[in-house]
Amino acid sequence: MSSQYPSIAGLCRELGINRTQFNRYLSGESFPRPDVLHRICTFFGKDARILLEPVESVPDNGNDMLSHPVIRDFLGRNSTDVPEEMVPSGLYRFSRRSFVDDSQAVLGLMLIFRESGFTFLRGYEAKEAMEQQGLSTKGPDREFRGVFLQQEEGVANIASRRGSITCSYQFLSRYPTMDGHFLEGYSARSARESVRTRRVGRTVYEYLNNNRDAIRWTAKHAGLLPQEDLPKFHQRLLRFDEAFQ
Repeated sequence: MSSQYPSIAGLCRELGINRTQFNRYLSGESFPRPDVLHRICTFFGKDARILLEPVESVPDNGNDMLSHPVIRDFLGRNSTDVPEEMVPSGLYRFSRRSFVDDSQAVLGLMLIFRESGFTFLRGYEAKEAMEQQGLSTKGPDREFRGVFLQQEEGVANIASRRGSITCSYQFLSRYPTMDGHFLEGYSARSARESVRTRRVGRTVYEYLNNNRDAIRWTAKHAGLLPQEDLPKFHQRLLRFDEAFQ
């Protein structure tokens, strides 16, 4: 589970576990206390039995929900078969209008990756947006993950923060550019109607591939920022001056 992270030190920071102690876990010299074990398994989204019992004895329930007879003909395995050419794996730059401040935009980095035949996303909420809602800005609390589903005219995903009982839904389709690196659509969040905040708005994904300059620039400026500071093509696709239909 640790091998998917480029740095054990960075992983330990996200977990809030001393690196020396974590290395003892990896080498088998020590075993986590129940509370630490729960933290590790929650972080990786794994059943604790994967560490407590032989792996071959742990049942594989990876797709049981989508395979349930009640919905398998409606949301079965085919719905999670998202083509690589539609949504390539790798780093993306995403943007949208802020849900809580109309004058601001949200800019961030997100990783889209594939595992066990599914297409997942992983990223972090903007610190400023979390602060405005009175929520914790610690790394593990800002992290969100989600899964993609294939749609007739594009793809959709549903994502949530760890332990959250709210989620967001996004629909995206390819924008016809020469390099094919853009997806456009909309985001909607599960929240009550309010005159002070938005629940839906346009969203843009830009596949950065190995564009290190764009990755560094986005990492530096990620968060809440004035709409005019977004990359120009993002501004064009988001059409801030037009009402969302």
